[in-house]
Amino acid sequence: MKSTINRTADGSLEFEISIPWTDIQTTYQVVVDETAANAEIAGFRKGKAPKKMVEENIDKNKVYEETIKRLVPKAYTDAVTEHNITPIMMPQIDLKSAEEGKDWVIIAKTCEKPPVTLGDYKKAVNDLKATKTKKLFIPGKDEPKEADAKGPTVDEVLTAILSAVTVTIPALLVEHEVTHQLSQLVDQTKKLGLTVEQYLASTNKTADSVRAEYADIAKKNLSLEFALEAIADQEHVEVTDAEIAKVIESAKTPEERQNLENQRYYLTSLIRRQKTLDALAG
Repeated sequence: MKSTINRTADGSLEFEISIPWTDIQTTYQVVVDETAANAEIAGFRKGKAPKKMVEENIDKNKVYEETIKRLVPKAYTDAVTEHNITPIMMPQIDLKSAEEGKDWVIIAKTCEKPPVTLGDYKKAVNDLKATKTKKLFIPGKDEPKEADAKGPTVDEVLTAILSAVTVTIPALLVEHEVTHQLSQLVDQTKKLGLTVEQYLASTNKTADSVRAEYADIAKKNLSLEFALEAIADQEHVEVTDAEIAKVIESAKTPEERQNLENQRYYLTSLIRRQKTLDALAG
């Protein structure tokens, strides 16, 4: 297996991976043998038909599809290891070339966690808090009384943080998030008994405008996610087992509790980001 890697300006990664024809042949024969063992051909008991006859009756395209399905995961994993990459999303796989007797070539697209340049995020948040917590003088019967103005909202704090950091989100990751949101939109409209077209017409939107809207939201949310992780690293924010256990125990049902337990890593990340945000906003 040979592979090369190309890094785009936005941080996306593209592997070109060559799978040897000998590997394809070997795996192909394994798939054929498994097919033969379960084949039902008139005049023979299940799995007892001659292999040659089975090969003449099977769909070679389907066998090759199964062959590539079995070979791609290892080929991709080997390429990731070879180039010392830590992907943060499942790859997009495309078959570039697949000719009998020749090595097959696949294209795998993915990305790593983008680098974050932290500016003076503390000053940005403190400046915001200063404009929100100035003393207000409330006239009273005898003498003026002091009261604190309302502090900044979470959205205002997040906006302040974003103003002080620089992060380029890979287009591939944005597209992945947009696709997920569009899928949810389709599910939601179905539950309402509407088609997506009907929903768009009722909201005065187009498919392109919704996609652009979702892309903007995805970029903002991903930027905040990576920014808070970088700040948490900078500030040495840690999450204890007791904090995780407290959240898990707060689940209302055994199913919810088990679900949180199964997603312990993700839960830890959420708690860590929240602790970081609380420390900055406090």
